[in-house]
Amino acid sequence: MELISEAAFLDAEGLRTVRYPTETLHEIITNAVLHRDYSITDDVHIRIFESRVEVESPGKLPGHIRPDNILTERLSRNPNLVRHLNRFPNPPNKDVGEGLDTAFEFMKKLNLRNPLVAERENSVLVAIRHESLASPAQQVVMFLKENERIRNEEARKLTGINSESKMQKTFTQLITAGEIEHVPGTAGRGYAYRKRR
Repeated sequence: MELISEAAFLDAEGLRTVRYPTETLHEIITNAVLHRDYSITDDVHIRIFESRVEVESPGKLPGHIRPDNILTERLSRNPNLVRHLNRFPNPPNKDVGEGLDTAFEFMKKLNLRNPLVAERENSVLVAIRHESLASPAQQVVMFLKENERIRNEEARKLTGINSESKMQKTFTQLITAGEIEHVPGTAGRGYAYRKRR
């Protein structure tokens, strides 16, 4: 399974691609289907927006599970269904409680904020937000701690900034702050920056 799922949107600046961890989407959708309340005649709803994906599952959270303890407490609303699926050679679900842990872990790997879990009157809504844990400038500095150099195109993919000129402003701020410098000998499409030496 690929690490990244992409959704493309047309905004004022043109086509913009938003990246989400495939594992996160898989685990949250799987949870919505497995742990929904099947006594409610409604579907699992998946809504894709420019800056988030929402997964809404019929029924409230089961038993003592609440949005604030969902990662630490374990309870399956449909244990028979979960047990039967676990007998498959390659089951779509993980053990009870592991799926959401995986979903949150993969968001962190992409430097994205944790999904938001909200209980509504007759459903549970999980919002998978495309919001970075760090500013674009912080992301560039963190990238350069482990990499020799970065180009504008790479930085846009890293930060989610679609505009080349907006990304250039971030580089200019970092140069002014003494964080980065131009890599000598690079020009044109290969123009690159590195940590200041």
